[in-house]
Amino acid sequence: MGDPKRNRKKYQRSKVMWNKVRIDHEHEIKEKYGLKNLRELWKAGTEVSRIKRNAREVLSNKAGSKVGSDMIARLVRYSIIEKGAKVDDLLSITPEAILNRRLQSVVLKAGLARTAKQSRQLIAHGFIAINGRKVKSPGYLVAADEESRIGYYKPINLEVKPQEEETAKAEAKVEAPKAETK
Repeated sequence: MGDPKRNRKKYQRSKVMWNKVRIDHEHEIKEKYGLKNLRELWKAGTEVSRIKRNAREVLSNKAGSKVGSDMIARLVRYSIIEKGAKVDDLLSITPEAILNRRLQSVVLKAGLARTAKQSRQLIAHGFIAINGRKVKSPGYLVAADEESRIGYYKPINLEVKPQEEETAKAEAKVEAPKAETK
């Protein structure tokens, strides 16, 4: 039967939880990238801090240069940093660099969805595929060579139906006079 699985957190929260400036900044990022909750942002922040910690270890010669070149190769493969970057460049990575490589963000940039939230919904409902393979995780990190192979798994119609368009116009006409009378 085996030992029970011990789940561990994959993120760290901020030490100071009630800082208005930090909270406002996190909510702006959450809205910009269409994240479900702040935990997804904290995971990206924890990954960035891990990368920076490893880079500092390589720079202080506690770890070998092979570790540094492996880290750089991995980040170049995901287009988080550019080819030819040095270990010093790893110290300037931000959580936004990782959030830009999430499948949700890449689908939005590719024009397969109109908004970040719609992008997340399409992925979660199984409409997005990478190289013909359905991916249902919005947090999937897309490698640079996979980016061109993203497409729809099923045929989809994102066009506005004529009936919905007519009702939207009718609602706009009804709401317009109310706004003028105030």
